[in-house]
Amino acid sequence: MMEEVKEEPPCLSVHGHSVKVAEVLQDGDGLTFLIVSQKLSGTGEYHVDRTYEDFEWLQQNLFTQEDVPGIQGVIFPPLPAKAQMNATAKIIRQLGFLGLEEFKPYCTALETFLHQVAAHNLLRKNKALEIFLTSSEPPGRQRARKNIFNRLSQAVEEMRKEGHKDVDDFFQTKRDINLALTGCTKNAADKFLDVVLTEQKIAVACGHFAAALHLCVESGDDPDKAAFSKICVKLSAIFESMKKNMTNVAENDVSTLGLGLDLESRYQEAEKEMLFRRTCKLVELETARKNAEKAKPVKKPPLEEVKKAAETEFSHVCEVAKQEVNCLILRLEFT
Repeated sequence: MMEEVKEEPPCLSVHGHSVKVAEVLQDGDGLTFLIVSQKLSGTGEYHVDRTYEDFEWLQQNLFTQEDVPGIQGVIFPPLPAKAQMNATAKIIRQLGFLGLEEFKPYCTALETFLHQVAAHNLLRKNKALEIFLTSSEPPGRQRARKNIFNRLSQAVEEMRKEGHKDVDDFFQTKRDINLALTGCTKNAADKFLDVVLTEQKIAVACGHFAAALHLCVESGDDPDKAAFSKICVKLSAIFESMKKNMTNVAENDVSTLGLGLDLESRYQEAEKEMLFRRTCKLVELETARKNAEKAKPVKKPPLEEVKKAAETEFSHVCEVAKQEVNCLILRLEFT
């Protein structure tokens, strides 16, 4: 296992936009992804094999950049949930379009994740990304560290913070909009998934009917049987063609609007998490100010220092958060 990564990064040695998840190999119940990226020097490509755990290792290193000012204001590119072999109907519902048997959409989602990280002005500086894309050795599995998302989990226990009135109209408006969009986008993705699943069922039914019609074909000299067999053959060809067309329609729906809705839904959730982290910081700041105001003279100096630190941290978070919110639409359009 590699040592924990610290972020004093050189520039990436690859073109971020060139990163591709070129192939996926099934190994038992697991998947291995072939990641290909073009060298900046123009002298060739890096080819590395990565598992889903390696993607989690990368994400974990992005989450733990606590020495980066305002990091909690970042809308982290959302990593898709782990793919499942022989997914049940319940798992497909949980994973959405990425839970379908075809792994091409899932590879596209992982590729998008890497593109978004490589294009992010803060996250691309993390040395872990360079290691992930270029090292011939697997990054290894990293023990979960206490990080901003662990603290988020603790903060969730205090759900009152989620409805806390914001001091900034910009963020209060964004929180209200995000709350509405998160539900609407998830609902739209679920409804469109129903459409795709129906298209796939129609394709399968057409294939079964085409095969059944072939069973009706009989050989012999009876002209009536010969005529009926001819009709069955023609109908079978028609339904086989319908099967191919409907399959193509379903695949196209997944690769276009389906993946678009999936990405939008996951990004809305990522934005929601960021806005909640900022709200928690706001509550911490307000508490620090109250403690400093009520403190007795002997205890006031250290509490004033705590207040100043909270104000500085909150200012950094807000600055990064505003940039992130304003850039989110452009980031999705770039994808």
